[in-house]
Amino acid sequence: MQETRQNRIARLLQKELAIIFQSQTRATHGVMVSVTRVRVSPDLSICTAYLSIFPSEKAEEIIKNITANEKTIRYDLGTRVHNQLRIVPELRFFIDDSLDYIEHIDELLKK
Repeated sequence: MQETRQNRIARLLQKELAIIFQSQTRATHGVMVSVTRVRVSPDLSICTAYLSIFPSEKAEEIIKNITANEKTIRYDLGTRVHNQLRIVPELRFFIDDSLDYIEHIDELLKK
């Protein structure tokens, strides 16, 4: 039962975070941020989001900017999900480099 609730909340948070990042990255042309995966702790207090950033050369700079603005993002998330969640979880962001890894493996296989 608990896992089902965690999964539903993770999907909700992933969708809402994607909308928030989409609206924020409209101002910066040539940058795309996708929320690839969201994990929620069993007590629903911590949300770990994995972000895929294109182009990957700017990934470190963008993730630092996102972590610096974590409280603003959490506030925006809270205004969007205040009817569904009682407490907005603490946010943690990490870079999801699985696409870069797949690209590297494909490159090695072509050689």
